[in-house]
Amino acid sequence: MKEETSEHVHHSVEVFVSLIFPLCLAYVFGYQFIFKENVLGPMLWGVVVYFYSNFLPDLPSICRKKKNAANSVDLSWYKKYTLLLLAPLLIWFLFAGMRLNWKTEETYHNFRSVAVYGAFLFAVGFFGFATLPFSFDDLTRILFFLFCGVAGFLTHLKVDKIW
Repeated sequence: MKEETSEHVHHSVEVFVSLIFPLCLAYVFGYQFIFKENVLGPMLWGVVVYFYSNFLPDLPSICRKKKNAANSVDLSWYKKYTLLLLAPLLIWFLFAGMRLNWKTEETYHNFRSVAVYGAFLFAVGFFGFATLPFSFDDLTRILFFLFCGVAGFLTHLKVDKIW
């Protein structure tokens, strides 16, 4: 666990320095120069979601029960993806002492999970950054947020040699 975590941290910092950080600088300075608008807040949310997404595929497996456990219940596909998307809530439940009798997928290391997570990030970005009337500025904030999250998830898959 310690070795895998250090490997993921090393690669996520490497990708951050080579891709995400320069993109963040271009995003903030470009917006300031072209639109005369400060996007430091959405940029910081993008960085947070990037680092969170690097560890997200492994978070739901924390509460995993063995598949042969007698009293465990297999989850349907929509419950499995709800578990993926609401992983912070699940972690909070586990720290509160709640035990679940669910069999979860061992990992979410596939491109279907990336697509579901990307759609979720688009919806969160839309509700978090969009204003009425909808404009190009809103779309770029949403897409930057989405890009950072998906880049983090894909970095995790790259480290685990899925992609």
